[in-house]
Amino acid sequence: MKISIITITYNSAATLPRALESVRSQTYGDIEHIIVDGASTDGTKELIINYQLSILNSQSPKVRWISEPDGGIYNALNKGIAMATGDVIGFLHSDDVLYSPDSIGQIAAAFESSGADVVYGDLEYRHGDKVVRRWRSNAFRRGDLKYGWMPPHPTVYVRREVYRQVGPYDEWFRISADYDMILRIFTAGYKTRYIPQVLVAMETGGASNRDAKARLSKTQEDYIALKKNHVGAGLLTVACKQLRKIRQFLRKS
Repeated sequence: MKISIITITYNSAATLPRALESVRSQTYGDIEHIIVDGASTDGTKELIINYQLSILNSQSPKVRWISEPDGGIYNALNKGIAMATGDVIGFLHSDDVLYSPDSIGQIAAAFESSGADVVYGDLEYRHGDKVVRRWRSNAFRRGDLKYGWMPPHPTVYVRREVYRQVGPYDEWFRISADYDMILRIFTAGYKTRYIPQVLVAMETGGASNRDAKARLSKTQEDYIALKKNHVGAGLLTVACKQLRKIRQFLRKS
């Protein structure tokens, strides 16, 4: 089973090396690493070129990449999906890392043992070396969506055929296209499998949590995504989604 990992970058030279190293160190052998760069000007492109040259004669995951202007995060993700040739597709942001060298192996084993269409796990938020939040998910139950449940998007790995069926990320959204995609996939009846392990470590300060304005935009877009997918009770479901985060800050171990 080939697994495609998509990393989107824009002026990410300061953080990308850690993400690249976390993929390179995976014990699972059949990985395709796709990097979609938004025409960076800070040395990111040169870093990618040098990295690709350094692993040419090794057993490291094969790297494919492009660098060109894009229409934002979700446009870049859609480009990566279109480039992917793996049986399964997942995402690793340029300032995130796979939690352990066995993370992709665990994901592949879950697909193979269960026949699932979607596999996901837990996520750890860090600020430097400090763990500030741990997002523990659970086995999916259809009714959970109306109470604001969603799995951590960076841990969600999906068979490429599923993306063919549900379509690309909706680029109308600026912040919540990942939530919209989760709703589309998890309401469609695909077989899912939960791995009760941290699979990805994420740095705090993403686009949806940057400031009060971004958090308000996120809330508005989440509401629209719920209405679009006919899930839940509108603002009540959005409120439940926010309340779920409180427990994640309290449970950091």
